[in-house]
Amino acid sequence: MNALSQCYDPELGINLVDMGFIYGVEIKGGKVKIRMTFTTPGCPMVKMMLGEVEKKVKEVEGVKEVEVEIVWEPRWTPERLSKEARKKLGFER
Repeated sequence: MNALSQCYDPELGINLVDMGFIYGVEIKGGKVKIRMTFTTPGCPMVKMMLGEVEKKVKEVEGVKEVEVEIVWEPRWTPERLSKEARKKLGFER
């Protein structure tokens, strides 16, 4: 999760963990499987963000393989935002 928190939504400048995009991480040996989503299937930044996720996770010691599964259920909603992200986006004070 530390590596994933170094990956950002380029439009909002908020990391993917705080955005609530990460649905799960499974580690088996040197293989890491990440389940994640995006705000919409038509997001033009998906490819760029996926590349950043793979790069950052592969930098973690012991990681040999990264698999990212994009899921659309459950749908992402603003309720998945962290408290910090809510503040940054003006949902909370």
